[in-house]
Amino acid sequence: MNAAASAPPTSAAIGRDFLASIVVFLVALPLCMGVAIASGAPPALGLITGIVGGLVVGSIAGSPLQVSGPAAGMAVLVYQLVQEHGLLMLGVVGLIAGALQLLAGVFKLGQWFRAISPSVIHGMLAGIGVLIFVSQIHVMLDDAPRASGLLNIAAIPEAIVKVFPVDGSVHHLAAMAGIVTIATIVLWNQFKPKALALLPGPLLGVIVGAVFALIFALPITLVAIPDNLASGLNIPTAEALAGFTNPDILTLGLVFAFVASAETLLCATAVDKMHIGTRTDYDKELRAQGIGNMICGGLGALPMTGVIVRSAANVEAGATTRLSAILHGGWLLLAVVAFPFVLNAIPTSVLAAILVYTGYKLVNVAQIRKIAEFGRQELVIYFATLAGVVLIDLLTGVVIGFGLATLKLVYTFSHLDIRREHDEQTGRVDLWMTGSATFFSIPQLGKALESSPAGAEVHIHVEKLDYIDHACLEMLSSWEKLHQSTGGSLVVEWSELVERYGRRSEDPSKTEIPGLMIRPAA
Repeated sequence: MNAAASAPPTSAAIGRDFLASIVVFLVALPLCMGVAIASGAPPALGLITGIVGGLVVGSIAGSPLQVSGPAAGMAVLVYQLVQEHGLLMLGVVGLIAGALQLLAGVFKLGQWFRAISPSVIHGMLAGIGVLIFVSQIHVMLDDAPRASGLLNIAAIPEAIVKVFPVDGSVHHLAAMAGIVTIATIVLWNQFKPKALALLPGPLLGVIVGAVFALIFALPITLVAIPDNLASGLNIPTAEALAGFTNPDILTLGLVFAFVASAETLLCATAVDKMHIGTRTDYDKELRAQGIGNMICGGLGALPMTGVIVRSAANVEAGATTRLSAILHGGWLLLAVVAFPFVLNAIPTSVLAAILVYTGYKLVNVAQIRKIAEFGRQELVIYFATLAGVVLIDLLTGVVIGFGLATLKLVYTFSHLDIRREHDEQTGRVDLWMTGSATFFSIPQLGKALESSPAGAEVHIHVEKLDYIDHACLEMLSSWEKLHQSTGGSLVVEWSELVERYGRRSEDPSKTEIPGLMIRPAA
């Protein structure tokens, strides 16, 4: 830890952190409730996670400026869990996931969670964004989301019809409140004055949407926050805790731990790029997330991750220490305890509208363009992951993406292109090698060499070669001796190959690689 990190904060820093905590609180408040609704859980369970993420995880996090709480990226998993196993099992899975994260941090596996192809991560987040978008469209109309992403997509035409008043339903009224909310967020983000730049769009959207519903007395569904937060807890029963022995629940715990850890550490990396302060201790962050998720599991609340929207707001608001993240948890607790009647005036369609907008933003077109810069193969991995998440399920989508990324890696380290040119007048043969020359490539390399006429001067160009293994070097050595017996010669023209694998010969015009004499071109 550097000296700046260990020094006590100054009064000016405390003041900045205090103001930043209010900004983060204003961003987190609607998102905590919205993510809970998208997860098929009561809004209070999202608020509890936000409180734990601030007060507990904020105090011990390995990434001081990262803010933790319920994440849109986990909403799809939680929704599936609640639909298939019931709300009580949410706490059991949270306990399992938290324990796994804690162990991963203890055994210093934090860096390994970062060893995932960015195309897979962004494809996963985009797939989650699509699922959130198509499910919350229905909630924004005061309708129930369907059981799967495909069913939600198939029901979108039906949702469009419901926007128009039919048979005295209130779907169109809920849609109006949602559309007003989204329009407010978009317009605010586009035209907000610099003096009010820190006022978050989602909060303003909630205020405008709620006031719109109140002024016109729209008969639509409102948020239900209990007057006593303790009565809203979802503590697992002894019967639910017996689910620890259920293979399906254990698998879900593993999936929750993996996805939450990957999203958290991806977020922490992004936060590190936003400021010049203390860098993230990934293992410490994993331990903190594990402890937080175990507490949330014990309370039956939503799982948590590090969340980029709140973390970015924290940095942009001028936070310099973990105090801001801690205080934002305190403001959430105060809002739930002291002002539940204010939260209960918010329509669920307004919160769903925020999630519709969030889902849209998760499908980051700019990120797709960045991935495309690294080639078509990365785009294939991205879209395959996205399609797997949307069409099958999140775990399958990630496995598909990870499998394709692994195949690409194997292909990259085993693929060799050889271009051959033969000058019949001089008898010279040139072979240009690109890629990796490994034992997989020996048949291909042997064929190219053996096509050289007896007595030819063969030049191998390896400036574009990424790697050559011992098997290929031995093969070149054997072929050189055979070719020399016909009066020919072999010249490898790459000094860097010498620096990597060779040793200098007593003859300064020659250089040796074990088993092979390389004569760099003059």
